[in-house]
Amino acid sequence: MTSGQRLWDPLGAFDDPVATGIAIALALLLLVTPLIIVGLRAAGRTEPEHHRELMARYYSWVVLVPILVIPVLLGAAAALTLVCALSLLCYREYARATGLSRCRSIYLLVALGILCVTFASLDHYYSLFVALGPMAVTVIASVAVLLNRPDGYVKRVALAALGFVVFGMWFGHLGFIVNDSNYRAIMLWLFVCVELNDVFAYISGKLFGRHQLCSNTSPNKTVEGALGALVLTTGLVATLGHFVFRGQPIDTIGHLIALGIIISAGGQFGDLILSSIKRDIGIKDMGATIPGHGGFLDRFDSLVIVSPVLFHFINYFQGVGVDQATNIITGPFARG
Repeated sequence: MTSGQRLWDPLGAFDDPVATGIAIALALLLLVTPLIIVGLRAAGRTEPEHHRELMARYYSWVVLVPILVIPVLLGAAAALTLVCALSLLCYREYARATGLSRCRSIYLLVALGILCVTFASLDHYYSLFVALGPMAVTVIASVAVLLNRPDGYVKRVALAALGFVVFGMWFGHLGFIVNDSNYRAIMLWLFVCVELNDVFAYISGKLFGRHQLCSNTSPNKTVEGALGALVLTTGLVATLGHFVFRGQPIDTIGHLIALGIIISAGGQFGDLILSSIKRDIGIKDMGATIPGHGGFLDRFDSLVIVSPVLFHFINYFQGVGVDQATNIITGPFARG
């Protein structure tokens, strides 16, 4: 596959049978879910308020699923644009909630850094991608000095550096995965497993929850819910992962189970990290954009930690995009 075909290949959207299967399964799930919700209400298993909440969440997913799936199917450039948009939207919510957005220059500087990370991913320029982490933090700290406002300097720099690391670099690893020829299957598999990990934790907690996991951070989360999600998600990740990575070095039971643990534990820690931030600043949700879910960051927080750990796991054992052209845009400059 040439670089151009990988970046924009809508005609090849369904060439990968695994990605196609996941997309079809998601479509079927959207069709079946309202019947289950209505059935639970008819059987008296849900209260009216809970029923309305479930339907609000369902309607949100009717919109979110196409937004997540269609760009991935269209090509790497569209998938990378999706990741960049999510990074910026989540960063915007974080900056507004923490007050970083009030320092306009630093706020915009972090947003520019996120765009630079996206460019490095689009260019398949891994050296630049890695260098942007320390470079961006250095620039943020330096520009903050030039503002000549020492009061609050540490807070501004810390909030900006954390924002760039989380929404630029951590989220950026999800974007860099588009450089792999198998990116469609990997990204759709990851989306499904991360979101179902939340569902498994919720169900396990409701059925078996007795002991709080982090009472001061997230009172509704239980040890039993976390363990239930760990077991169920690991099984799901390993089963689907066998087809996603069929014939590749990662396609061993040990590696697939490790991936399951990484995705489940990482997703839950991502949620707890966001809960810690919200508790610290005294808010319930980062936004109200998505009915039943809060803001974009409330919905996609689980991807924050999972993305870099998953990327480096795959990269260590078999590489990411090793069979694809690098420095697609900066080739003449990168090679001197």
